[in-house]
Amino acid sequence: MSHALGAEPPRRGPGRPRSFDKDAALDAALLVFRERGYHAASLGDLRAVMRLTTGSIYKAFADKRAIFLAAFERYTRLRAAALREALEAEQTGHDKLRAMLRFYAEASHDSEGRLGCLVVGSATELAVLDAEVAAAVTAAVQRIEATLRDLIALGQADGSLPVAIDADAAARSLLCLLQGFRLVGKLGRTRAEMMAAADHAMRLLR
Repeated sequence: MSHALGAEPPRRGPGRPRSFDKDAALDAALLVFRERGYHAASLGDLRAVMRLTTGSIYKAFADKRAIFLAAFERYTRLRAAALREALEAEQTGHDKLRAMLRFYAEASHDSEGRLGCLVVGSATELAVLDAEVAAAVTAAVQRIEATLRDLIALGQADGSLPVAIDADAAARSLLCLLQGFRLVGKLGRTRAEMMAAADHAMRLLR
């Protein structure tokens, strides 16, 4: 039915917005989970930032846990894509490894650093209580370690890193360093401090 010229169309009742954007809603939820953690993030908090009613949230995601798992998958996928882009800009294994360390340092200072990492936060808060979350966290961490190991091997093959380095042990050490970056970043560090830590770690691989 058409409306009279100048008349306002009927208002939509509460519910899912007409232009519901799942990715935008998950991005908003991510900020809440990163800042407050899973348990402290209430459904009311999520509903407010996602701009959905409780009913719409349940229709789209079933429950808070489903929102978290969807947000976790999006977070790790976007971070992995951004890391790939940073690595592709470099040529040697040494420079790619340095780019990876600096990528994590960049996310570990000032306001971004204080938000923290969803992978690290989930490992400490949920992984021992939820098998599905534990599997997702483990897979994410294993991908990071594998990337580090591959970059070290690449550097050894192209001559930019010493062949005497134990690639497996070095990758585990750097994994611990990178996850530590995200934890320390929550305490409030400057960009200069975190970049200096990343560059110092590279000097240990000589």
